[in-house]
Amino acid sequence: MLGWVITCHDDRAQEILDALEKKHGALLQCRAVNFWRGLSSNMLSRMMCDALHEADSGEGVIFLTDIAGAPPYRVASLLSHKHSRCEVISGVTLPLIEQMMACRETMTSSEFRERIVELGGPEVSSLWHQQQKIRLSSSNIICMSINPRFL
Repeated sequence: MLGWVITCHDDRAQEILDALEKKHGALLQCRAVNFWRGLSSNMLSRMMCDALHEADSGEGVIFLTDIAGAPPYRVASLLSHKHSRCEVISGVTLPLIEQMMACRETMTSSEFRERIVELGGPEVSSLWHQQQKIRLSSSNIICMSINPRFL
C-alpha cells in the first residue's frame, strides 16, 4: 500500500487527516504534517522526514501538498529525490484525496500520480509534471538557438 504524507499550511493537513479518519476509520501509513508561520525549514524537514519513514512500507510514498512552490512542497521535493517511488502532488483537497483512497492499495506511485493529476484538473500538479515542463521548455530553447529558422 502507498503511504501518504499530507502536508499543508496552518492546521489544514491534520484537519484533512481527521476528516478522512472520521469517515473511513484509522488510516495506516498516513501522516499529517502542518506548516505553521514561523516554523523553520530545518524543523519542517525533520518532521516531514519522520512522517515519510513512518508512512513507508517499501511500496512508495505520496506527498500530498496544498500549494506548489510553498515550503511543504519544496521540502517534499527534496526528500523525494532521496527516496525511490516517492511522488509530490500539489493542489490537493479533501474531496480529491477521498476519491483516491482505494487507489493506495492498487496503484504504483507513478500510476497514482497520473490519476490524481488527471482527476484534479488544472489546479493539481506533480513535481514530475513540473519537471517535464522545464525539460520541454529547455529543449525548445536549445532547438531555437541551434536552428535559426525557429526564431
